[in-house]
Amino acid sequence: MPLADRHQISTAPRKKSNVLIVDDHPIVRQGIAQLINREDDMRVCCEAGDADQALEEIAKCDSCCNTDIALVDMSLPGISGLELVKTLRSRFPEIQILVISTHDESLYAERALRAGAKGYIMKQEATAKVLIAIRHILSGEVYLSEKMRSKILQRIIDNRFETPSSPVSHLSDKEIDVLRLIGKGLRTSEIAAELSRSVKTVEAHRANLKEKLGLKNATELVRFAVQWVESES
Repeated sequence: MPLADRHQISTAPRKKSNVLIVDDHPIVRQGIAQLINREDDMRVCCEAGDADQALEEIAKCDSCCNTDIALVDMSLPGISGLELVKTLRSRFPEIQILVISTHDESLYAERALRAGAKGYIMKQEATAKVLIAIRHILSGEVYLSEKMRSKILQRIIDNRFETPSSPVSHLSDKEIDVLRLIGKGLRTSEIAAELSRSVKTVEAHRANLKEKLGLKNATELVRFAVQWVESES
């Protein structure tokens, strides 16, 4: 090959992967964006503070470039991060998803994977691991912490699912959303508005929560929810 041709190949611009960041904290978005935009192989194409804005930004981005991967915070106002993952997987199956969260991975990581995410990373280690996680996922792999990978592999080896130690592990995704909002002090009508559900549906979730968690009344449910939210923060 002539030297000129080799020089052309070596200096050709490298295609960058487009990253969407969905987090309701602007400072967090800014920090992750700065980290990503320093790299030669990826760039932040758009940002969003909630699920609705994320879907709008994807539509805008796709008019000029395709979003390759979405970084989604688990705790979003309105529609939860987990519900957004399901929506993205259904409407935009070509977009890979990495969940970044403060919530305990032993409870949420498998839920995120079942919802359609390809990876889960704790915010405490995001600075050190987010670029590694993004590259793993874009190359077709799944990214989890060593601890979580070992846990899942052990279940496969044992050919069984261990009984979760926390009663919250038995709850559905919707019930966890309701429990989280109860713990944040929201009333039933406010929860219904936040989740875009009817008051009757939220009341049904509250009844299921009391039954599954072995709680006698609304007071015990609120106390449990507050303590659980505090332990997650």
